[in-house]
Amino acid sequence: MTPVPAAVGLLGQLASTAAQLPLQLFSGDFLQYAIVFFVLAIVAAVFGARGVAGVSMTIAKWFVIIFIVLAIVSLIL
Repeated sequence: MTPVPAAVGLLGQLASTAAQLPLQLFSGDFLQYAIVFFVLAIVAAVFGARGVAGVSMTIAKWFVIIFIVLAIVSLIL
């Protein structure tokens, strides 16, 4: 028995298994969190809590930026 054909067979099995798995680096949770913080910011602004509204909008903005970066990385890979 030579180790080279066994290694090639193992690589072939790994490649076929990897081809069956979906490529998903992120699940989109950042976009959902961004929407939640955006809604929180709107509600806080309606009730006059400008500080909470500003912080919530900043958090929502960063979640959208992180979502876009991860989406681009996912599309490239």
